[in-house]
Amino acid sequence: MTQKGRFITLEGGEGTGKSTQLKLLQRALSSAGVEVTTTREPGGTPQAERIRNLLLQRDSGKFDPLTEVLMMFAARREHLVDKIWPDMARGKWVISDRFADSTRAFQGYGMDIPQETIEKVYALVAGDFQPDLTFIFDIDPEAGLQRSLKQLQVTQDATESTEDRYERMGIAFHTRLREGFLEIAKKFPDRCVVIDAAQDIDTVHRAMLDAITERFGVTPVAEEARHG
Repeated sequence: MTQKGRFITLEGGEGTGKSTQLKLLQRALSSAGVEVTTTREPGGTPQAERIRNLLLQRDSGKFDPLTEVLMMFAARREHLVDKIWPDMARGKWVISDRFADSTRAFQGYGMDIPQETIEKVYALVAGDFQPDLTFIFDIDPEAGLQRSLKQLQVTQDATESTEDRYERMGIAFHTRLREGFLEIAKKFPDRCVVIDAAQDIDTVHRAMLDAITERFGVTPVAEEARHG
């Protein structure tokens, strides 16, 4: 694959504000003349979204952790082949709310699947492809869960969504998750930037744009500066 665009991923535990920051980043990059596609994992394509429904719905049953890994990567393969790689080949920057680091954290650190197993499946599905830049949003697990469950309640009131399986896991799981993401940042320092997600939205947004400028030489305009 000839890589023309960029691939940026947003990672972290629950309630870190990734979805909000993804939208802000999209608008800021677009203002700088960058053609941007946003997406999410698991999901991003019709087939991958079907797998997402199996994995995240609270009433979808309990899967063996290794089965979850394989399902995540099945969705990821569809996502790569049908969306990420084609858009990048057309010169677009693709920003994804979660990618493989979430599998490393959730199923690896959270559910005790060996990282070596996950990396073997990754190599089979994605080869040596990696994100150009990964933002890891870090927050105290209890604070993040409070944020996430509050937002989920708003979503459920509006749409009757039951996509809250991981939020309902205990605090010990989410503590392992946080530790896992921080370990991933240490393991992949060339592409990972840790962001303090407890900061206000504008501060997080500016930190992300600073990293974009440093890495890629693009200077997006911060959202509040454009509208302030």
